[in-house]
Amino acid sequence: MNAKKLSFFHILIFVLLAACFLTGCGGDSDSDKDAFDSEGTAQEDSPAQDSGKKRESVQQFLLPQASGAVVYGNDVASIDASNAAEGYVMVRYAGGAAKAKMQITQPDGTQYTYNLGQSGDYETFPLPGGNGAYHIDVLENAYDDMYALAFAQDIEVTLNDEFKPFLYPNQYAWYTQESKATAYALELSEESSDDLNYVENVYRYVTGNIAYDKELAANIPTGYIPDVDRTMETGKGVCFDYASLMTSMLRSQGIPTKLEVGYSGEAYHAWIDVYLKDAGWVDKIIKFDGNSWTLMDPTLAANNNRSSVGEYIGDGSNYTVKYSY
Repeated sequence: MNAKKLSFFHILIFVLLAACFLTGCGGDSDSDKDAFDSEGTAQEDSPAQDSGKKRESVQQFLLPQASGAVVYGNDVASIDASNAAEGYVMVRYAGGAAKAKMQITQPDGTQYTYNLGQSGDYETFPLPGGNGAYHIDVLENAYDDMYALAFAQDIEVTLNDEFKPFLYPNQYAWYTQESKATAYALELSEESSDDLNYVENVYRYVTGNIAYDKELAANIPTGYIPDVDRTMETGKGVCFDYASLMTSMLRSQGIPTKLEVGYSGEAYHAWIDVYLKDAGWVDKIIKFDGNSWTLMDPTLAANNNRSSVGEYIGDGSNYTVKYSY
């Protein structure tokens, strides 16, 4: 990345990483919160106000639809692939088993496994592997930890746009027009001068207002799914919640965002990558202070950098992506 090209911004470029399943990234975040008012807004004047330049906010963001044009299934499971070209499929389980799962095998052979809800409603799942052949299995619990195949389907995907899988909500970063997260995302966008400034403002809000929930981290339930509005209401969450909230706020304002899960060294980790028009995909954890590029972990920033996660960061070269959501 060319530092000179973006040096006029003199602000942070970053991407959120979160140690989803590590309990060692806790700590207090009072020093970060001091820079914000009670509404989470930076106390200093925003660059948009200073320069007179204003970002063009997204008023109606992309939302998935189970339109019924292309549906596969049986009495137990349904797969709505009507909008596969938009980068997602919708799946619902209507069987009687206490637990159900869905597996999507990507064109490169990577297999993603999700838990399915019991409500009978459609849930949204991304197709992050690009164009090609996907295989979908819906599985229902038979006994103990054993699952039986309820339905299977192959689909061929040709995306309308390579960024679309990273612009819609999905099970791990779910939001709607009524979400508090999207409403506040719009407010922050209105205060921003451009996309880069908006990313910074979202970053400052999340790291300045969300405290690490050590109790939840120590008792994390199997199949935990973030709830972005709950995170905002309680002002706390585990690191997966940090990543989900930021992903939701950025996507709802038209910033392609990958919620990445993988490894940093031996630690199971999650972080986000964002796409900026002037820079392309900005990955891992990058900060620009106007003079030089350095790595930064917003989860650590939210916790005063007191974390055992820090030892795994290194120079970022030891990051290995396993899944993109």
